[in-house]
Amino acid sequence: MRTIRLLLVLVCATSLSGSAQEAGESDAARAVRVLEGERVKAQSRNDNHALDLIFDNALVYIEYGKLVTKGDYLSRIKSAKPQLQQIAPEALTVRTVENTAIVVGTYRETYVKDGKSSSKRWRFVDTWVKKQGSWMLVAAAAVPLSK
Repeated sequence: MRTIRLLLVLVCATSLSGSAQEAGESDAARAVRVLEGERVKAQSRNDNHALDLIFDNALVYIEYGKLVTKGDYLSRIKSAKPQLQQIAPEALTVRTVENTAIVVGTYRETYVKDGKSSSKRWRFVDTWVKKQGSWMLVAAAAVPLSK
């Protein structure tokens, strides 16, 4: 009888420990999802200040095969004419390991080009790192998908 009680206590303690870890990972994933949403809003509004707060100073961004720094990216956003009408996330998966989160997903951009509305789908991978209590985007890559 004593052995069964001990076994039950161990099983309960183990399951509670696993639940606590899952809750922590879930909180991290939720926080990163919110930041991804903020990034999309900032991007669609050409909000350089908001993006500056989200991007790590050492951001590495790959777009159309080109390596772009944080400064280059923000300069482009600052000087860009607002032609994006909407950026709509379609699918998003967040995986966390300790202080790192990897986000994989797709989104659709609707924009105006030569006076006509058009859209393009993208697949992306973002890497977030928790630094001094805040999640920062440290690396990102996006590639257009064929229709």
